[in-house]
Amino acid sequence: MFCSQCGAETPDGVAFCASCGAPTGATQPVQEPAPAPGPTAEAPAPPATPAQPAAVGVAPKSKMVAALLGIFVGAFGVHRFYLGYNPIGIAQLVLGVLGIVTCGITTLVSAIWGLVEGIMILTGKINKDAAGRPLAE
Repeated sequence: MFCSQCGAETPDGVAFCASCGAPTGATQPVQEPAPAPGPTAEAPAPPATPAQPAAVGVAPKSKMVAALLGIFVGAFGVHRFYLGYNPIGIAQLVLGVLGIVTCGITTLVSAIWGLVEGIMILTGKINKDAAGRPLAE
């Protein structure tokens, strides 16, 4: 299960995300209090606790937007930032900007890398974002 707010992986049945503290929508089992010693008469049941509201879902990322970003500005890792792969996006951004020093060689390498990934997104080889959610058509 993944947090709907920050995308961090959370174990099943956990009520709140350990990373950001957002509610996950999972409800914890309610423990019944131990019966009090005394007469055998039934006591009234305690009031029911309201269930936590379901976490608001995050809209899926668009496959077409990611592919076009990869093809046209992939040299700077914009498509990777869009999909949530920030470390790889930073690597592509550094390579793209480093082209100032290397006469464009690293920018060319990063641009080819982005173009290939844009095509891979279009063909379905890359079909999920960093949180594991499938890309929308």
